[in-house]
Amino acid sequence: MNDSTIAAVATPTGTGGIGIIKLSGQNALSIASHIFRRSHSSISNFKSHHLYHGYIVDPENGRVVDEVLLAVMLAPRSYTREDVVEIQAHSGPVVLRSILDLVLKCGAVIAGPGEFTKRAYINGRIGLTQAEAVIDIINARTNKSLEIANTLIKGDLQLCIERISDYLFNFLVEINAAIDFPEDVEETVNVDRIPDFFQNDIINTIKELIERYDNGHILRDGIKLVIVGKPNVGKSSLMNCLIKKDRSIVTDVPGTTRDLIEESFSLSGMPVIIADTAGIHDTDEPVEIIGINKAKNYIDCSDLILFIIDGSSILTHEDYNVFEMINKRNSILVINKSDLFSDRHKVNTPDSWEEMPKVEISALSNKGIDVLKDLIVQISLRKNSFDFQDAIVPNLRHKLILDQCIVSLYSVVDGFDRGSPLDLIAIDLKEAIDLLCEITGSSANNDVINQIFGRFCIGK
Repeated sequence: MNDSTIAAVATPTGTGGIGIIKLSGQNALSIASHIFRRSHSSISNFKSHHLYHGYIVDPENGRVVDEVLLAVMLAPRSYTREDVVEIQAHSGPVVLRSILDLVLKCGAVIAGPGEFTKRAYINGRIGLTQAEAVIDIINARTNKSLEIANTLIKGDLQLCIERISDYLFNFLVEINAAIDFPEDVEETVNVDRIPDFFQNDIINTIKELIERYDNGHILRDGIKLVIVGKPNVGKSSLMNCLIKKDRSIVTDVPGTTRDLIEESFSLSGMPVIIADTAGIHDTDEPVEIIGINKAKNYIDCSDLILFIIDGSSILTHEDYNVFEMINKRNSILVINKSDLFSDRHKVNTPDSWEEMPKVEISALSNKGIDVLKDLIVQISLRKNSFDFQDAIVPNLRHKLILDQCIVSLYSVVDGFDRGSPLDLIAIDLKEAIDLLCEITGSSANNDVINQIFGRFCIGK
């Protein structure tokens, strides 16, 4: 960690009641003191975790920039474990930029994305999984995703991974001892207990963490929902109904939507990312072809598909083509335009479509939309069953590392079953430990760390 003092505007851009400029580093207090004039001059020293009223003054000309409160948090009792000063000013782009410019003139450097949290991690105040939870808290779109992030920031995942690492490390010590003293191998390493030990105490625990990601990530990352169908069946109208605003253009002209239109909303406490796609049909029009290809790509990475048809007219080959594209995928058949046919009208669909859950709606009159919403939630939670009482949910980075760790651990077990040399088994075991250390950050390389903190906003 370099010894520079960093500074940044820590509040969102715009006009508001309060805007904060944050400084962290060994010169934070001296830089702030250079431009801060206290309203009570009798105060001689700054105390940690106190607020001071005063004014930001340009030292070159004595011009008052703003009336502020100065918050002082001295190391190590601060977010970064460095001296931290927060200047609480009136919010507005001109006043905040003016104060920041004065701070930079006095010797601070502009902070990079996530650099305050990065310093908290490097200085040992939080682990890497807790640092990642900070961005999850900032990006939380529902109460449930916020609860998951708060579970991680308490360090529950960190402790779980460290406990597994300790088990493996102690076992590696035994193996290395057996390598150094081969005549005592039977006393040092109990070969008979290894399969059960690894399967029951280690591998199953890691598998459970992976399963929690698979089942619970939708509560943090959101359900990826896509609306597909041929042109002019009401895809855009359906999207507008679900998100409760006019996001997609609706006309009687087929093919109005030519590109993906994506929007986020909350459904029963779950974040949902929904996409309206171009109508899928045969065309030679280059722009439409691009839009249709984007729709096909989005289908491949979606969690749930809303396959919409026009219930007031007979099915066409284009409807069948769309079905073949989504067949065997997690889908709901949405029969639209129920306002144009009676309740006694039966929409004829092929037997091969009967496996799909279906619902009749009218996007024009909002009929059946609540039923559709309930069905989306039921299917999503059934497919992604999750006990929220055990809310340690790894993120995708953790999950991919855990997948690799499982492979290495099975190699260890296989090595003992085959009677492989202990030094080869030790290599696989060391690899599993190193992978777990990538999660906690104790062995993560700079590229990984920079990538993680690069996702943060400047000022956090």
